[in-house]
Amino acid sequence: MLKGYSVPRSPEGRASIVPAPPWHYAGDFLVLEYWANPEAVAAVLPSALKPYHKDPGRCAALFVDWQSCTDEGEELLDPIRAQYREFFIVVNALYGDELVTYCPYIWVDRDFALARGWIQGFPKKLGSIHITRTYDVPSRAASQVVPGARFAGTAAANDHRLAHGVVTLEKPSPDGPTHNAPPLMNVRHFPRLAAGQHDHPAVHELVRARSFNREIANIWEGTAELQLYPVPNEEHAALAPVRMGKGFRLTFGYSVDDLETVEYLRSEE
Repeated sequence: MLKGYSVPRSPEGRASIVPAPPWHYAGDFLVLEYWANPEAVAAVLPSALKPYHKDPGRCAALFVDWQSCTDEGEELLDPIRAQYREFFIVVNALYGDELVTYCPYIWVDRDFALARGWIQGFPKKLGSIHITRTYDVPSRAASQVVPGARFAGTAAANDHRLAHGVVTLEKPSPDGPTHNAPPLMNVRHFPRLAAGQHDHPAVHELVRARSFNREIANIWEGTAELQLYPVPNEEHAALAPVRMGKGFRLTFGYSVDDLETVEYLRSEE
């Protein structure tokens, strides 16, 4: 009998690209709040979600330096299986009367995080992401979390730069970011290859992210700068900022072992 949570399944089950949950995450975040063209935001929403008319065009761009593991924590002793970075964009929308967050575009630099994201409904693609780090030494090379410090993130894919963001810290944040705070909804989509069935996916459902043991620490806020660059085979630049809000740097941790299917969507969407 073959074993494993995900492919490839194998005699012992150790070959799976994604191990069985729960999955535990901790990461340093740069969050850049902004507003895009409301029509561009509406264009990326699945049919079950509607534009947030009270504050149209509200978005956030996030650069994250992650570490993750399962309950046993074996990945932490083999760090290439634990560490990854990602860049993604979220937009605000309405599900009925509920304010939610939706992720139309996301890039990640490791295959296990890519596959794990697809399981959760994130439309992940492979990319190259880099983020300014801080270290506990007094060095010019160790950006400190102090007023005036600048932290940056870059993202690229297929040899093209996708995004560049900078947060200049001013002070500890009393509230933290808000544009990415509403509950997260994604669309899990797996197509069919059978002839005549290409327009009828095997899975096409609206899902709500679930998590537990959520902790946030060391939240700082300041000014934000963000550029999204048009490149071949990508459409994220349509969500480029028309107005910037605050920038944030913070550390966040949480765990995942569940996902809620909210609605089965029409295949013709």
